[in-house]
Amino acid sequence: MIAASLFVTLTLTQPPPPAEGAPPTPVFATSVTTALAPAPPLPVLSLRDALQLARRQNQDIQVVNARVDQARQLSWKAWSYYLPQITAGVNYTRNQLEADISLPVSYYVTDTGQLGPPTSTLAPGQKQTTYQTIVPSSFQNEAVQILNQWNGQVGLNQALIAPTLWFGIANAYTGERVVDYNAQQARRDILFQVAQLYYGLAGLKQLEIVQERQVELTRERERDARVRYNAGTSPKVGLLRAEIDRAQAEEDLKRAQIDYQKAKLALATILYRDDQFDIDNPDPPKPPQGADLEQQALDLRPDVKAAAESVKLAEGQRTMEIMRYLPSIGGFFDYRYSNITIFTGQLYTWQAGVALTWTILDGGLREANIREQTAKIAEAKAAQASLDVHTTANVKQQQLELEAAVANRAKAQERTDLARENARLVDVAYKAGAATYLESTDSIQSLRQAEVSLVAESLNVDLATLRLLNAVGAYSEANN
Repeated sequence: MIAASLFVTLTLTQPPPPAEGAPPTPVFATSVTTALAPAPPLPVLSLRDALQLARRQNQDIQVVNARVDQARQLSWKAWSYYLPQITAGVNYTRNQLEADISLPVSYYVTDTGQLGPPTSTLAPGQKQTTYQTIVPSSFQNEAVQILNQWNGQVGLNQALIAPTLWFGIANAYTGERVVDYNAQQARRDILFQVAQLYYGLAGLKQLEIVQERQVELTRERERDARVRYNAGTSPKVGLLRAEIDRAQAEEDLKRAQIDYQKAKLALATILYRDDQFDIDNPDPPKPPQGADLEQQALDLRPDVKAAAESVKLAEGQRTMEIMRYLPSIGGFFDYRYSNITIFTGQLYTWQAGVALTWTILDGGLREANIREQTAKIAEAKAAQASLDVHTTANVKQQQLELEAAVANRAKAQERTDLARENARLVDVAYKAGAATYLESTDSIQSLRQAEVSLVAESLNVDLATLRLLNAVGAYSEANN
């Protein structure tokens, strides 16, 4: 809302003497003049400021950035399976009953007085001896189960040879690059949309200026037509035609103002800010340089790079499935505590070792995964080839559209120059009485149409240049 204040000016003038028979007038006549105070200028939002604001505040870009942050964790997750794993745990058990066992700790040898079992291994002259046995001499009770039982363990596991994990880590980095390139393309598309809206808004602003100038011309023609009609030198149809032209010009101006406000609202919406701002006249974008723009597009566009990385990712996934035929070797170390010391007599014990895991047969799962990844490689390569073809075709199409827009702007400029000169000559002839009002009106209408066409064609050139830059991937404002 634009606030305006009223200024009141009191002017005291001496009235002229009243006519004979007229009622007397006051000694002083008071005239009240009101004027609207000019509204404060709105802050100017440049194109660079709009792009920077979109990077900070556009929620679609924030969604893309969040997805990139999520993708950054792929490599960390892949490495986590290969880096050392340390676990710790404590267990408390309350048992209903206690139990122990009596174990012998010393023995002695005794002779039973009986002959031992017969044997054929006696040497000649050797007699059969009596049977001897071992008898425990002392015992010690060991607890097998206690009421309050505590157990603690700290374990370390480390993958030593894991071919599947090696390729999984490489694939994780490739996946991050795919997401990053896709995110770059998504941000570029949003910033390109901001630039399009800004240049379109600038074109509507120029169109509004043209319509304002047209309103001034039609109002001037209307004043001339009214003077001629009052003087009796022009028929009333001339005055009516002038009033129609003025009303039409005012209607066109109002439509242009509304279109400008709607476009500004659209730009404010994508920037997530209010529409209380003005814009400047941006410099025309410069077309991309170079002879082979198609190759530049294949080298610069993030979506093309993402397609190439997708092929590498699919190939890496298949290689990882092939590596599942190989065994994996890992080491482990456990350090344990238990308040039951049966058999060992130690509260703290440890163990270390190496484990080999080799899947010999998995029911054909690896073969199915390999065939699936092979099909995904073919899909990724086909998508890459299709994108390359469409990218080069799009560049060529945008080049042709820019060439046509430049040619149309040149013709629109020529037509505007001719219409402006024609309007000047007709205006001189009309004021001199050598041209009719209809000729004057036609010249003004021709000038208005030519100027509107020039604004539209100039905007088309800017937009065609932006589209070509976007097709090539060379729009520097979106790359920063």
